[in-house]
This record gives sequence, C-alpha cells and structure tokens, in this order.
Amino acid sequence: MPFLGQDWRSPGWSWIKTEDGWKRCESCNQELERENQYNINHNIILNSEDEEIFNNEECEYTSKKRKKDHFKNDTNTQCFYREKWIYVHKESTRERHGYCTLGEAFNRLDFSSAIQDIRRFNYVVKLLQLIAKSQLTSLSGVAQKNYFNILDKIVQKVLSDHQNPRLIKDLLQDLSSTLCILIRGVGKSVLVGNINIWICRLETILAWQQQLQNLQMTKQVNNGLTLSDLPLHMLNNILYRFSDGWDIITLGQVTPTLYMLSEDRQLWKKLCQYHFAEKQFCRHLILSEKGHIEWKLMYFALQKYYPTKEQYGDTLHFCRHCSILFWKDSGHPCTATDPDSCFMPVSPQHFIDLFKF
Repeated sequence: MPFLGQDWRSPGWSWIKTEDGWKRCESCNQELERENQYNINHNIILNSEDEEIFNNEECEYTSKKRKKDHFKNDTNTQCFYREKWIYVHKESTRERHGYCTLGEAFNRLDFSSAIQDIRRFNYVVKLLQLIAKSQLTSLSGVAQKNYFNILDKIVQKVLSDHQNPRLIKDLLQDLSSTLCILIRGVGKSVLVGNINIWICRLETILAWQQQLQNLQMTKQVNNGLTLSDLPLHMLNNILYRFSDGWDIITLGQVTPTLYMLSEDRQLWKKLCQYHFAEKQFCRHLILSEKGHIEWKLMYFALQKYYPTKEQYGDTLHFCRHCSILFWKDSGHPCTATDPDSCFMPVSPQHFIDLFKF
C-alpha cells in the first residue's frame, strides 16, 4: 500500500486490517476531524470579522508561528559525545575526508559542563563573546542550539549565584548588536535557519538583559570573619593579584578602606606594566597638574587601543603531535613518547583562528 505522510521519514498514519480492507484508526480520524473543525471555524471567523481584526489575528498568528519555530529549533536537548576532544583537520587526507568546523568543535568539547567549573567559566564566556562578534553565521543548526542553550545556562547561573554579571552583560550586548545587524541585513548576509527563529532569539536576549539589569545583590548576613576584618597588608595583597581594572574599582566600592587602597598609584602602575609595553606608555601619557603620571587614567586609555593580557584558571589545550583539541583533565589518546611536551594552551582567539580557512 502507498506510504501516506507529510515526511517520508515519518511513520505515517496508523492502519487496521479488517474484512473490508485496511482502515485508519478511529483515534486518528477523530484528530483529523478536530483539525478540520478548527480550520473551518477559523475561516468563518476570518470571513465575518472586519479588516482590522483580521490584521490583529494575522499578527498574532505570525507571533505564534515565530515562537513555534523557535521552540522546535531551540529544544533543551543537546548533542553529547563520549569523547571530550576533537581532531582538528583543515583538509582531506587519505585517512580522513572533509574538514573540522567551528560548529563541530563547539558541539564536541562539552562547554555545557565547563561553565560549572569556576576555573573555566571566564574562558567559555570569552569564547562565546568572540563567536558572537564574528563567527555567528558559521555555526550550523545544531551548534546554534548548543550555543544558545549554554548561554541560557550561563544567564541562569549568574541570576542564581550573582557572580560575574558584568561579563555576561558585555557578552549579551555584543550578541544583540550582531544579531540586529544580521537581521536588518537579511538577504545580504548568510543566516543559517529561519528568520523567525533569530528574531525570537533576539527577543530572548533582550529579556535576559532586562533580568540582569534588575538583578539586586542580596546582602549576606555573616557573623564570622569578613573581608573588612583583614589587616591592611592582606587587603593590599588581594588587590595586587587582580588583573582587571574594573574588578579593582568594584572592590573599592565595598568599604572606605578598600576605596583608599584601590586608588593607590603604585597599584595602577603595576597593572599597566603587566598589560602594556613601555613604548605604548609613551604614546598615551596622561599627566596630572603636578606633573605626575595618572596611571589609573592611563590604564583605561591604553585599554581602548591595545588588547590586555588574558588570564584563565583553565583553558583548552592543543596537542601538536596529534592535532587534537581537548580539555587537559579529560585527556586524549596521545601517541607521543613525551605527551606533555606537545601540549600548548589555547586562548579563545587562538581557538577561533584554528577553524578559519
């Protein structure tokens, strides 16, 4: 008998063999009747209402369709792989055909679990930010699902534990700006997937931004030892270990003592020397009225022109012998006699560059 169904991969309708031949199941017939009844009623409503109501119904239908497409595409199920490493090859060989893409690497390297590790959190966020800025259109449909599912988990994590909200705000700002440009230029640029799905994603991002904007830090009641109880030399030592100027400013807002320590000129001088070269200082010198160098102002001025050094607790690693990208604690099947000598840490930008052709 002929195959009946909208999709050749679907099982079609359910049939029962009777003396008179094959007949469709009654339950399926009832569903069809309900669908037909709904369509008839809908047509009657549309024919009876005026043009304004028709336009409202049409807008509502478009919105529902957009959300339906978004729901179908952005399901919470993700693609998981047993191996947490990927072979990076850019051309076909006798042993391997094809090449490795950014989307494939994003699916295989288990970033969903990595965001739960405090050592890897900043690394994954920076990687997502770089993808949002320049590589969003290169992600496949499955990689897009994983990307936005991981982003959703990151936002929910920040909303629950109130940690690193500034990083996520910057990420969502870059992502929304990129999406606005791509959606406005649809047809001129390549967007993988339905435009309704991307519009719904943009609406979700705007909702996340609003939630983070309304985030209120709850004051913790603790009767034990607090940061303010530490001696000055220990507080100063903590500030000197920060590599981000905004973190120093944020900590300085906690107490007057920390504010005084965060304004130390020597602290900002060390921070500038850590991130920038002396030649860069000479090009952007900022002097006070008394002729002293304003190191704090110089740090933020230099930050606009030159990239700062990145510091992460844990990163992906690349094996030069096997051409495999992996998390170091997960390992990979290395065939080198001295594997550790072949490993090199991979920065977020290096990760993106590995998949540029």
